[in-house]
Amino acid sequence: MKILVPGSQPMVALLGQRDSFLKLVEAAFDSRIMVRGNEITITGPPEEAEKVGTLFEEMLALIDGGHELTADSVGHTIELIKDDAVKPTEVLGDVLLTSRGRSIAPKTLGQKKYVDAIRRSTVTFSIGPAGTGKTYLAVATAVRALQEKEVSRLILTRPAVEAGERLGFLPGTLYEKIDPYMKPLYDALFEMMGADALPRLMERGTVEVAPLAYMRGRAQPLDSQILTPNGFVPIGGLSVGDLVIGSDGRPTPVLGVYPQGRKEVFRVRAQDGASTLSCAEHLWAVWTAADRRRGKPRRVLQTREMIGRLRAAHAHRLELPMVTRPVEFEPRETPIDPYALGLLLGDGCLTTSTTPSFSTSDRELALALELSLDGIELFHKGGLDYVLRNRTGGRGGVIVANPVTSLLRALGVSGTHSSTKFVPEPYLHNSPDVRLAVLQGLLDTDGGPVTQARRNCRIQYMTTSPRLRDDVLFLVRSLGGVAYQRPRPAAGRQPGRANGHSVGYRSDSFVLDIRLPAGIPPFRLSRKLGTYLAWGGGGRPMRFVDGIEPAGERETVCIQVAAADSLYVTDEFLVTHNTLNDSFVILDEAQNTTPEQMKMFLTRIGFGSKAVVNGDVTQVDLPSGQRSGLIVVEEILDGIDGIEFCHLGARDVVRHKIVQDIVEAYRVYGERRAKAGE
Repeated sequence: MKILVPGSQPMVALLGQRDSFLKLVEAAFDSRIMVRGNEITITGPPEEAEKVGTLFEEMLALIDGGHELTADSVGHTIELIKDDAVKPTEVLGDVLLTSRGRSIAPKTLGQKKYVDAIRRSTVTFSIGPAGTGKTYLAVATAVRALQEKEVSRLILTRPAVEAGERLGFLPGTLYEKIDPYMKPLYDALFEMMGADALPRLMERGTVEVAPLAYMRGRAQPLDSQILTPNGFVPIGGLSVGDLVIGSDGRPTPVLGVYPQGRKEVFRVRAQDGASTLSCAEHLWAVWTAADRRRGKPRRVLQTREMIGRLRAAHAHRLELPMVTRPVEFEPRETPIDPYALGLLLGDGCLTTSTTPSFSTSDRELALALELSLDGIELFHKGGLDYVLRNRTGGRGGVIVANPVTSLLRALGVSGTHSSTKFVPEPYLHNSPDVRLAVLQGLLDTDGGPVTQARRNCRIQYMTTSPRLRDDVLFLVRSLGGVAYQRPRPAAGRQPGRANGHSVGYRSDSFVLDIRLPAGIPPFRLSRKLGTYLAWGGGGRPMRFVDGIEPAGERETVCIQVAAADSLYVTDEFLVTHNTLNDSFVILDEAQNTTPEQMKMFLTRIGFGSKAVVNGDVTQVDLPSGQRSGLIVVEEILDGIDGIEFCHLGARDVVRHKIVQDIVEAYRVYGERRAKAGE
């Protein structure tokens, strides 16, 4: 058999310096190989001669593809040709990454199958001995995915136990303890990304390297309030399967609840005064102004990554997501029309010591109230005052109770004054239509549009009731709006005028500046709604991170939700994040995870993410009697779509040849002991 080497290819590239590659081929096969000029003649058994010919053709193809042959790659090429499994060009030519002029590609058939599994699967498990490239190839694939913007975040993690050592007992700070332990991962990243790019990406949170125990701890204190279809409940009381509210205002189930122990927490405060507590590793989905202008998706940052980065030229830098649709609570029957209740809470007299009354200068509101209350007519007493009369009542005869009085007592608002009024609970936690109607009644009476040149129209509302102030905040935020509040103390205020007399202020008042999303009319009163629409509505409600301060230590827990964006609603309608979306996550040395840790890790994988889990089940460092999560997981997950298990062996070891022999010797020894029943 003869092979003619094209004149464009120098023979030294094919045969190696001093024919070193040629000698490897001759040692591997019994065929005789003669080289004269650019012609290679192969003699020997036909089947073997054909393999040698194919070998040289594949080596030439690799050179044509820009692959620089080495003794190592020639050795792997020989093994692949002998196995008749796959063409070497399909393996060695599958370049994952080029770093510092050197190509990173699988070198064995097992490694090729491993890389292909990572590409097509959501979760890939790689089980095999040291030296088989489990971590290195996973990191290379992840870096490639990050560079090609297939993912937005790269996370590399290891369990926190190795050879019986515990991080807490090692000297030094947390990062001084972690860095030596995570060094193999750092080394791979430095080689593939460069010493300049990696620190920058880690500072931005694009790349995260941390032990498993720290990576998972994205948590809130047990008493943090989480919004559910029935209102706010403590996060510590949630269980798997419970429903919480997502960013779209709809219920979404809880997929996982993971106690995190006692952790340092921080108070994250928005510019509208809303705040919540979270740990340093808790995730937040945010935009910068540049992200918004360029149409980029939200970036996901940890609490600690936002500290010190909240301003850009004195402007708020990090915008938080809002509830994109009105929150959907369970619909409930309401005894009084919700708009009528809003009007009565605004300008009604609810003491019920006399017949309920209503005061307004807008005949339109008086008519709307009368039409909304069955069996009631509004009798104009004079001036601004109207009495809510029972149509079936009258002077003399049997006394008939005023139906409004009875309903107000049933709702618990009878006897309240301007400083003690509130929205009854059945109206707060109800359908969006009910909540909006109550808010419209309150704003038609005690609110109004505020216009400013070259700006959208905002809404202002005033009350002397602290509880009613909080209820209006709840209504606005539950509809996807934002409200700013400021107090107006009674002390020191100039008295008002009524009927020509000075009237002092007896209670502090509270002013709310409100913005509601487009498509949600804040008023029904014609004159107010006309002004609001004429000035372009209220603009876009926005929330920004305004401050982050330490808040001590608390017992914490983290949850995973099924929402597509992994967002859920916490205290004061702040929208937060707690799952690894659009991420490439690598769990290294997974044989040292417990079954519980493995479950926690796998159930944290978000949408658009990939995960690679690798380890050597013969090198478990867990305490005696503790099963490895990597061993257990194959029994549980084998056969699930999107999950693949790859087993690498001694032939996939790409270190010194003696390492292959050592691995194989240990395998044989283990099988011999197993047969002997030891």
